[in-house]
Amino acid sequence: MTQPFYTLNCDLGEGIPDESSIIPWVDLASVACGGHFGDETTIRETLRLVKRFGKKAGAHPSYPDRLHFGRRSLEIQPQDLIRSLSDQLALFLEIANEEKVGLDHIKFHGALHNDTAENRDLALLLVKAIKEEFPQTPLFVPPKSEIEQVALELNHPIKREVFGDRAYQTNYKLVSRTLENSLFTQCKQVISHLESIIEKGQIQTSSGERIPVEADTICIHGDNPGILGFLPTVRKQFWK
Repeated sequence: MTQPFYTLNCDLGEGIPDESSIIPWVDLASVACGGHFGDETTIRETLRLVKRFGKKAGAHPSYPDRLHFGRRSLEIQPQDLIRSLSDQLALFLEIANEEKVGLDHIKFHGALHNDTAENRDLALLLVKAIKEEFPQTPLFVPPKSEIEQVALELNHPIKREVFGDRAYQTNYKLVSRTLENSLFTQCKQVISHLESIIEKGQIQTSSGERIPVEADTICIHGDNPGILGFLPTVRKQFWK
């Protein structure tokens, strides 16, 4: 099998054990920076591992919602959201600069990621803010999303991201985590999902229908309880 053009990324710095066993198998880490999880200690620890293994790191800001791990939509004033995101990114950059790790990308987390995919006004607010502070830094965006369209209109660099361990609906939205089989934790499930994406350029949705997809990077969640069981196998099979 030929080397795919996708990079393999992972959401990290979220308090999970064994990050040193995960990072060698991925290309990029999206590091929680205080919104849903994280502080100076966790960010520094993850960035040091990223540097140790010769990988790249991006910032993974979120709604300021540590109580629900950033996985619930938050009613928040636009100026307060922008302020929070700016503070999260500033914290990440301060530590990254001290550790001499560059900022590879920015990726919104959880409910904020999902909301920017559907809400054009929110996507416009955030892309404008990112473009002003980080005009050269790619945003990870879901394919066929509002934030993808907005970023293209504003000529901000993007990387289209799909999830290698999450189930999709036919409208390109993720299946709610409250539903059974929304998160793939078994090796066989992940391999089947990735075979469709990598070999056919399609996502096999939860209904069984296949939808076409173009992507640049594939994400595996660091807090997936099965990650250490399937990640090495997946890496060896698809990234030879």
